[in-house]
Formats: sequence, structure tokens, C-alpha cells
Amino acid sequence: MFLYNYSILASLPLLILPGIVCVQLEPTFVENAKKGHTNNWAVLVDTSRFWFNYRHVANVLSIYRSVKRLGIPDSQIILMIADDMACNSRNPRPATVFNNANQHINVYGDDVEVDYRGYEVTVENFVRLLTGRLPPGTPRSKQLLSDEGSNVLIYLTGHGGDGFLKFQDSEEITSQEMADALEQMWQKQRYHEVFFMIDTCQAASMYERFYSPNILAVGSSMVGEDSLSHHVDPAIGVYIIDRYTYYALEFLENVNPESKRTLGEFLKVCPKSACISTVGVRTDLFLRDPDKVPVTDFFGSVRPVKLLSSIRMDTEFNFTDSPLRNNVESESKPNKYRYVPPLNKFSQNSV
Repeated sequence: MFLYNYSILASLPLLILPGIVCVQLEPTFVENAKKGHTNNWAVLVDTSRFWFNYRHVANVLSIYRSVKRLGIPDSQIILMIADDMACNSRNPRPATVFNNANQHINVYGDDVEVDYRGYEVTVENFVRLLTGRLPPGTPRSKQLLSDEGSNVLIYLTGHGGDGFLKFQDSEEITSQEMADALEQMWQKQRYHEVFFMIDTCQAASMYERFYSPNILAVGSSMVGEDSLSHHVDPAIGVYIIDRYTYYALEFLENVNPESKRTLGEFLKVCPKSACISTVGVRTDLFLRDPDKVPVTDFFGSVRPVKLLSSIRMDTEFNFTDSPLRNNVESESKPNKYRYVPPLNKFSQNSV
């Protein structure tokens, strides 16, 4: 691993050469690099099947839409959806998923990239994804390629209970297994900080056993409480979003990539008067003050490259006499083959 002096890198002059793209590091990237944060990833998981769990698919797609809008590319988002509500035969509007009865936001959109779908959404695949223990030949789109500079957002939604989260109504992951998976991530330097967000019944029980550093956790309900749905869409006939995710999305819709809104504000988006359940927060493993952490540290993108409106030529560099120019010209004008005349008088004696 190479160690860089980022203050020196930021002050380096630009050298513009034909065929070479020059970039300049943003000051925010330099600051993030100094504190160890260089890139963002999101792992978004819906664990529920069946039409009556429509709201869980809407939950995860709502968060997906927000992080993608704020700059995290699909290449750094792992989306796991246990059922395809957009193509369900009961869906009166095929190829759409709405999170509001007004149907003004189709969170399925035109460019959703689902990495794990249907029966691929299992406890084993989820744990393997986090810990990097994937079988050989696994496509890049199904891998969490985070490192020691990654801030990782983990969002889970589905049906849960005291100390477990159901996957597909056939298996479950326990709070201890979740804690051990995060510890493996830490030991293998697969994250810098983690924001663990879960919207399910008794959600707080899923982060009670965490023991790894640099984790901030929030759950939609405390132990012994249910996490409730927000409203029904009569046209669809089912609840279409959960309360906590609804208010979280309402907050994120007012955030832009340059926003100064903080995680401290985000943690207060759903008071008990709105959520009915009590939102749980755990901060003892997190080293920074959430009130001073921009929400885009997890929901946005760290962008190390800045497009320049103008370029400056280095007058001390003479490209005309440079051997680099000769190399470029020789590559652009390859030597032609030497002409060989045909053998007009070919006989046995000449052999």
C-alpha cells in the first residue's frame, strides 16, 4: 500500500500533454483522505417476498434512489431485492413501484440495477458479500469491493423480531451473526466507517451486540415495539411504505450533494409522534460527533476528480524536442513493409 502526502499532491502544478488527461484533487477529497475516508459504498437489502410486502421493496428502492441521486454510482451500490414487485401479476401498473399514494415518484425508474434478486437474497449470500468470501468467478456487480477508506451504508428492511431478521420467511440472520460479520469486515480492512440502518420490528435488537469500532447504528423501533406502515394505496390495495423510511426519504429529498445537513439531523427525522414506534440510535462505537458529520459522508459520493474549465500550459516544457513526441509520432505513423518484386523467372536451377 502506498502512502501519499495529500497536502503535496494538492499543490502540484498541472502538466498538460496531448493525449494525457490531467485532473486536480478537490480540497474536500484531500481532507477526507487525511481522515481516512476516500470512497462510499451502499448495501441495500429487502429481505421479504410476496405481494403483501410491497412496502419493503418500496423502502429499499426509495433509499436506492436517494443515494444514487446524491452521487453514489451503481458500481458502488449493492442492491438485493427478494421479490420483483414491478413485474408481479397483481401490479396494476407494470414496471413501476411507488412509495406514495399520489404516485408522483416511480422509485423503480428506468435504470434500476438489481444485483441480487429473488432466491439469491439469502443469509449466506449477504454474509459472504459483507465479508468478501465469495466463490471464484463472482461478477464484479455482486461484490463489495470496499477498503480501509470506505464509508459503507448498510440498509435493511423486512420482518424481524428480538435479535433476528427474516430472509424470505424461510431463514433468519441473528444479531450475533450480524455483529460477527461486521467484525470480519473490520479485521479485513473492508470499511472505514459504517452507518447501519434497519427498518423492521424490534429493529434495535439487531445492533445491540455490535462490538466493532466506527459503527453508527439506527433502528426504526426498540425491543418490544413494532415498526409500522405509513399509508395504503387504494389502487394497489396494500401498504406501500413504512413510516420510518417515509420520513427518512422526506429528509433526503431535501439534501443535495453540496448540502451541509448532518447525520445528527437525520437521526431525528422520525419522532415518536410520527413513527409511533421509538427510533433507536447507538453512537458509542462511533468516534465522531453525528452533529458534525455531513449526511453525504454516507448517502453521497466522494468525488476526487474535478473538471477544469481551462488549462495552463507549462512553458518550460518543450514538447517539440521531447522524445515523447517522437514516440507518439512513431506510434501514429507505423513503418510500411518494404516492397518485394514478384519472382518472374522462377526455375528449378534457381532453387
